[in-house]
Parts: sequence; structure tokens; C-alpha cells
Amino acid sequence: MKLVRFGEKGAEKPGAIDSQGRIRDLSGVVADFTPDVLTIEMRDRLTALDLETLPVVGGNPRLGAPIARTGHFIAIGLNYVDHAKEAGQPIPAEPVIFSKAPSSLSGPDDDVILPRGSEKGDWEIELGFVMGRHCHYVAQSDALSAVFGYVLANDVSERAFQIEGTGQWIKGKSAPTFGPIGPWLVTPDEIPDPQDLDMSLDVNGERRQTGNTRTMIFPVAELIAYLSEKMDLEPGDLVITGTPPGVGLGMRPQQFLKPGDEMHLTMAKLGEQRQKVVAFRG
Repeated sequence: MKLVRFGEKGAEKPGAIDSQGRIRDLSGVVADFTPDVLTIEMRDRLTALDLETLPVVGGNPRLGAPIARTGHFIAIGLNYVDHAKEAGQPIPAEPVIFSKAPSSLSGPDDDVILPRGSEKGDWEIELGFVMGRHCHYVAQSDALSAVFGYVLANDVSERAFQIEGTGQWIKGKSAPTFGPIGPWLVTPDEIPDPQDLDMSLDVNGERRQTGNTRTMIFPVAELIAYLSEKMDLEPGDLVITGTPPGVGLGMRPQQFLKPGDEMHLTMAKLGEQRQKVVAFRG
């Protein structure tokens, strides 16, 4: 099942995509996709629904982030060998973990706003997953059963904020709109193998990234098991899993986002995103 949130920013409603690609309104079933309802039990209830009995949403509404919010927004760095090399970093022996502010979440086609003082905005296409149950010391063999669903993500970054100065990654990853996810939250019955998903990202019509999740250093099940050793994972937590090579930081010469640029992301079974880059005004 492909779950969405549709409508104007701040007033989104929950929905699902039917077999004909239309949005069906789920607001009579669930108020919103908030962490308290993003459980395996709710997922199973939703996937059992007959979508043909639910109201069709007319027009072409905006799609917001397919989850209303997340408790933890966890990111994995340097999880593809070639990306670690282009970043001039050693191949990690264990997952590199950092956070993004939950307030960075945005819709798949919303504008990406470069913050005041930004000089080195960058792109990173990534597979994301949303947890569906509490996990602490979960075994790899049980880890995928705890996933509510999978999403396409763009881990937008500001490299000067991230690397220069005190070099705290969260500072370069957390601006509003730096966490586009969606268009859909796809339940695992449609993603039998999260380690076999093709992905690509273009900037202004030119291919920048091409990859497949099979080349991740630490696959999803291993990430869940590892993270659950370091912290409690809870329903609604969002984890993005790293990016293949081709980011602006790794290009020679380096290339960074500027107002007017457009990004186009695609991932097998998880849909596509289109974002225009704009400057902060305020």
C-alpha cells in the first residue's frame, strides 16, 4: 500500500493510492499519520482495507511528507563505499550516525529553501524507512518485521554549516525543507527486498547520482539491529540510510545548489520527487 498525506501545508489529510493511481481519503479511518498511530497493528489494519469503498480525492492536490512528524530523524553517513571515497573519508567499520531536526521534514515537491548565509547546498538521494514498533536489542533476523514502511528521501545538506567551523553535521542537515520525503510511504508487502532498489538524482536535467541499495555497506536489517543497541527505536522514527556517489561536494570542481536549480529524484517502487531551490526570504 502507498500511503500519502495530501492538502495544503499544515492541513494535510491521510490517504492511500488506489490501483488506478487515485488518492483515496483515509481521514475516516485515521486522523493523521502521527507517531502514535504508525504501528505495525495500524499498518496491517490499513493494508486490509478495501480502498474502493473509500472517497476519491478529486483534482491534483499537493502531497506533503507522508508522515506528519517523527520523534527521531536519524541519518546514516558514508554508507556507500564510493561516496565515502569521494568525501575523502575512510570506509566506516560501523555505521556513522547523526540526526536531522524533525522540523526539516517537507513534502516531496515542496521548494527547498537555502538558509541565510548558505554557500554550499548539496543533494543526497537516500532510501528511508519508518519504524512500526519499539525495538531495543532487536536481532537482525527480526529487524525488517519492525518496519512500518519505506520512503524516498533527499538528505539536503549545507556543507559549510556541516563541515566547517565546529563541524557538527546536524547543523548542516536541519534547516526547514532539508528533509523532503515521499511521495509515498510504501508498506513492506510492496518492497520485499529493500536491498534491490535502483535510484537516481538529476540537477537541472543532468544526472548526478545513480545507484542501487544493494551496494550499501550496512543494509537496512543491520542498521536497525545496530541502532537498537545504541538507543530505543520507537514507532514513527524515521531513518535515512546514506547516499551513493555523485554529490556536489565530491565533484571536481565542486558544485553546489543555487536559487533556481531543480532537483529530480527517482527510486524504484518509491516514486519521484521534484524540488525547486529558492533563497531564504525573511
